[in-house]
Formats: sequence, C-alpha cells, structure tokens
Amino acid sequence: MAGLVDTNILVYRFDRRFPEKRERATAFLRHGLERDELRIAHQAIVEFLAAVTRPRGKDGSILTQEEAITQAEAFLDIFSVLYPTEDVLRLALRGMATYRLPWFDAHMWAYAEFYGFSPLYTEDFESGIRIGTVEIVNPLE
Repeated sequence: MAGLVDTNILVYRFDRRFPEKRERATAFLRHGLERDELRIAHQAIVEFLAAVTRPRGKDGSILTQEEAITQAEAFLDIFSVLYPTEDVLRLALRGMATYRLPWFDAHMWAYAEFYGFSPLYTEDFESGIRIGTVEIVNPLE
C-alpha cells in the first residue's frame, strides 16, 4: 500500500539548515519512489513552493523561485499526484471538527483518508497515532 508524503518531508529534502533531516528525507524519498510506494497531494506542491521560496532572514530562501518551479515540475513527473475534489474538501472539514485538526493538516489527512493511502508521512503529527484509517509515520525519526 502506498503512503502519502506531507509537504515538510519535501521541504527538508532541500533545506541545508538541517543536514541530518535533509539526508533522511532524501533517502526516504529515493527509496519510496524506487518502490512506487509514495504519493503526494496537489496541496503539498502548492505548500512546497510557498515554503521554499519564503525569505528566511539573512540566509534567504531555501530555493530560488526558478529552482522551486523546476522542482515542482519534477514532482509532477515523478509522483502520482492526488487532486482535490469536493469530497476531499468536505472530509477535511469533518476532520477539523472531529479531530480538531488545523485546516492544512486536516486537508492533508483528508487526501490520505479519502484516497485510502496510509501511512501519512509527516513531521506535523505525533508518529504512531491513527486518525481515522490513516496511520501517522514520521520518516525523519
């Protein structure tokens, strides 16, 4: 069964400020793609672009806009990408109400729940818990 990759794993793949997490994210993504075990949501690409191009003080952004666009296009080529539907959005709203999840986390969880992908690979939730039918796993631990 394939799992869903959250934005933070994609961002760590390029973030030089955290070399250990960068190495783990790179290895995790490479291994999962080789085995065709990973999917990403449209939301993750949108959030990735925002996160890696946001200025971060004197260090600047993680990637230039051009680098970020090139990488986002590569994600479209190498991953199976899940797109939002009305049902995913409604499920995310129920996830907010039922599980008290913040909007973007609820939306990412809803992709996994709706499309039947588990685990959700993320650093944003407590690893090892289950939300609905989705197991949460932090591949950077």
